[in-house]
Formats: sequence, C-alpha cells, structure tokens
Amino acid sequence: MHEYQPRFYRHWVKDKDLVSFSVVLEESDLYVRARRNLRRKTLKVLMRHRASLEGYIERCPEFLTSLEPVAVGEDAPPIVRAMAEAADKVDVGPMAAVAGAIAEYVGKELLPFSREVIVENGGDIFLKIMKSRSIGVYAGESSPFTGKIGLEISPEETPLGICTSSGTVGHSLSFGSADACIVLSRSTPLADAAATAIGNLIGYADDIPRGIDFARSVEGVRGVLILKDDRIGIWGDVKIVTVGG
Repeated sequence: MHEYQPRFYRHWVKDKDLVSFSVVLEESDLYVRARRNLRRKTLKVLMRHRASLEGYIERCPEFLTSLEPVAVGEDAPPIVRAMAEAADKVDVGPMAAVAGAIAEYVGKELLPFSREVIVENGGDIFLKIMKSRSIGVYAGESSPFTGKIGLEISPEETPLGICTSSGTVGHSLSFGSADACIVLSRSTPLADAAATAIGNLIGYADDIPRGIDFARSVEGVRGVLILKDDRIGIWGDVKIVTVGG
C-alpha cells in the first residue's frame, strides 16, 4: 500500500461548504470531505475493507507482491476482485489499484449519509459532488505546473476517480519519471492502476505521446493529464483551469 507525499495539496479542493476530516489506519491515510463529520463511520468502513483485503493477502501472498496481474476467484472479496480486474486491464500488479480501490469503496458507503463525498487516499481521489469543484494539480515543488493549474469537475461526471502516479514525488512504486500522471475514470481502482501503467512509460518528456496513446487504448479511462518537466499532455474529458499561485 503506497503513500504520496507531501500532503499540503489536500487543501487545493475548493470545498469550504464541506466538512473535512482525516482517518488514518496503518498505511491508509484518508482525507474526507462530506456534508457532515462522518469520521467514525469512515473508520468502521475502512477497517472492514482493509480486513477483507489483508485476509485475502494472507491466503494469497502473491496478490501483495506481484508486479503483474493476478487471477482471483469469484469467492474473493469485492474490493480484491475490483483491484484484480483493474490491474488486468493495464497489465500491472493488483496493488497498483489499492489506494483508489479503498477510496472508492469507502466513499460509496458514505454516500447514504452525505450527498457529496470526496475521499482522498494517498493522492488518489473518489468523489461524488453536487456542484462543480476544482482540484489543484501537484507535480512536485519544482514543477512549473504545481499550484498553477487544476482540474474542474462537474457533478454529472461523478462518481469519478482521479488518481495520480509520480516517478519523482512520493513513495509510490513507479518505473517511470513523470512528475505527475493523472487519470480520470468512473472506476477509481482503474484510474489508479492506469496512472501507474501510464506513468511507467514516461521516462522523458518526449514519451508523453506514448502515454497518451496507451490511455486512449484502455476501456474505461475517460481522460489523462501527463506532466513532465515543462511539458504537458492532455487527452479525453479533462477540463484544465488556472488556480492561484
């Protein structure tokens, strides 16, 4: 399970009308925004999904360590099946989808208690919103895009997953060197796995078109934003807005 540092970008979602709270459990570090404080409910849901995932890993250690897709049975927990399916679509290990999967599975269980929910887990976001909101892009302190641009998300696009992989920021495993590879998908596990797969392709700025081509080939990916040095690549349903510097 991976981390994405630093955390200050968490405050770049314009959401003063929502209540914000954090829930931390081992590697999972959730920052949640909702219509009311659902911290206790969030912790209970997170504990349950982590337990089902950890229980499966005990029975199938390969699920934790494999860098390639792993087949799982119909008896596997739903979150495990979602991770395995996402990883298989983009040919990465299933744990590449873990942060997005947890964000989505927790977020969806909070929706009966709040019409708007935003769950960020290590840089990966699940959101269901009732009005347009902008999410700031973080690509490392040296990136010319950090703090300058954001993604505008409209309600009809949600529920939506927005996941980031970086080869230069944080502790996530990446074989590339993109400053940020951000993927949008209705499936947050798929957005997470695809961000990893696309990020792995970006060694230099000239590789951005290769990453875009890959994103276009993945069924379920709605859009991608790739940042490397002073270059940017965009494809799909991605609305860029400028934000305060």
